[in-house]
Amino acid sequence: MPEPKYVIAMGACTITGGMFSTDSYRTDVYLPGCPPKPEAVIDAITKLRKKNISRNF
Repeated sequence: MPEPKYVIAMGACTITGGMFSTDSYRTDVYLPGCPPKPEAVIDAITKLRKKNISRNF
């Protein structure tokens, strides 16, 4: 997968680890909810874009 790569933890089970709690990955944005609301998805992507912009300057 080409760079840049980002990880969005989407949903309550993902954030808490659920059945894969022994695995861990660096998460860029946490998106709570089960299931997350569409507005929350848009907000998470916006935060990720702002984070990416601030890294480039």
